Amino acid sequence: MTEYLKSLFEGQDYDPNNFFLIAGPCVVESEALVSEIAEKVKAICQRQGIPYVFKASYKKANRTSASSFTGLGDELGLELIKKTGQKFGLPTTTDIHSEAEAALAAQYVDILQIPAFLCRQTELLVAAANTGKIVNIKKGQFVSGPSMQFAVDKVRKAGNEKVMLTERGTTFGYQDLVVDYRNIPWMAATGAPVVMDCTHSLQQPNQTTGVTGGNPQLIGTIAKAAIATGAHGLFIETHPDPSCALSDGANMLRLDLLEDLLAQLVRLRKAVL
Repeated sequence: MTEYLKSLFEGQDYDPNNFFLIAGPCVVESEALVSEIAEKVKAICQRQGIPYVFKASYKKANRTSASSFTGLGDELGLELIKKTGQKFGLPTTTDIHSEAEAALAAQYVDILQIPAFLCRQTELLVAAANTGKIVNIKKGQFVSGPSMQFAVDKVRKAGNEKVMLTERGTTFGYQDLVVDYRNIPWMAATGAPVVMDCTHSLQQPNQTTGVTGGNPQLIGTIAKAAIATGAHGLFIETHPDPSCALSDGANMLRLDLLEDLLAQLVRLRKAVL
């Protein structure tokens, strides 16, 4: 584990040989919801010895339909993420979409996440790098793993070595994604930790209903293959009742299924070390 990740997880009781987890709801729906998820996932991760980052989007800027829920308001959403992290002693992350958002979100979270569609936006990457925060760049659905070296270089050349990459699938036709697991070792060759997004990689975008579909029954399959191929971390969106989630419910993991899956993954991790 890199030094900046060790520092990020300082104070958590975990196995340093384990994978780390980035997990939470897709978007901040309410204070009660983010608090419930953070508390339960933290307890699970403590039992499994897994380093944990709480995640939630304070704003969803890339919805399919104009009628989709986008958030409670920027500052309120960010305040609730920060409050949740402080309450449970957890590092936090959220996604950003512009240079101005980089500066704003950096005041509230520990990791700035660059959405996949924006992974080539030089000014956004540089703005995120200039905050001094860890920058997590999601691989675009339209680019190869090796080409993400250029995104990493943009952050490093801006003077920030704290960068990691996330695989989230590749566009297959108009309404599906596939995961090429060669991308995990290819992206790891950049020297950046590599995360597998186990939920967004199962999306079925561009549905005629205007609501993205998904295959959450395959989350375990995606996660197990990622651990077996060397992923350093996993990204899982989870919710007590995905059918009622205000964003991306079709591809989220039900919260009560999380611990059993993580226990299996911990055993797998030990087997492949």
